[in-house]
Amino acid sequence: MDTHLTDRVAIVTGGGQGIGEGIAQKLAAEGSHVVVVDQNQATAEAAASRIRALGRKALGFQVDVSSWDQVRTMLDRVVAEFGRVDILVNNAGISPKKDGRKILVHEIEPDQWDLVMAVNLKGVFHCIKAVAPIMMRQRSGRIVSISSQAAKIGFSGPAAGHYAASKAGVSALTRFAAHELAPYGILVNAVAPGTIQTPMRKLTIPELDKLAIAGIPQGRFGTIDEVANAVVFLASDLASYITGEIMDVNGGSVID
Repeated sequence: MDTHLTDRVAIVTGGGQGIGEGIAQKLAAEGSHVVVVDQNQATAEAAASRIRALGRKALGFQVDVSSWDQVRTMLDRVVAEFGRVDILVNNAGISPKKDGRKILVHEIEPDQWDLVMAVNLKGVFHCIKAVAPIMMRQRSGRIVSISSQAAKIGFSGPAAGHYAASKAGVSALTRFAAHELAPYGILVNAVAPGTIQTPMRKLTIPELDKLAIAGIPQGRFGTIDEVANAVVFLASDLASYITGEIMDVNGGSVID
């Protein structure tokens, strides 16, 4: 089935590695040109190079999404290069650990709380704020943010309270933006992954992995491809009557 993503212009934050790169690659495979945004220029450019190898246009930008000035500058350059933005994927995020374990709420330092909120939630706000006027002028657009099952439950493996709170904020912001932007032909959704097998999981101790798998009815971790497939669906014309949705991708570990 045609996703109608050929020649769409997509921005993927945190797109240099892990889930973000998987999403960027999947969008490119479906025909989109992709702007890879990452905190590391070398990682962003390497991911962009792999997309260009698929025959698509790609740019790599080093951007700290917690900085409004950096996000706005990046959007200006993207519009100057492509003339439009069709898809925004808010994937950039951090989840600090303590010796492979989650940090308990009373152990979280205020500075670390502020950092997690700045990247995971304020960064999403910055990107939506920057891209919304462009999409409003176009009368079209797709925004997909990455939330988490941690936003829905009181325990989620190694994810700590500041991470969960930031992702709950992402889900709430998604619903509000969906309501406000729908009249302009802009659909705003989120994907809430459960436990996914990514390079970041290497930071988690094996005991927590065993506990996590025990709580997943499918009996396994999800894959980067499975998250990317959900994002591509929501970014495509196949999801043309879906907005404000927080889509679970978790193997049944959270069913609501």
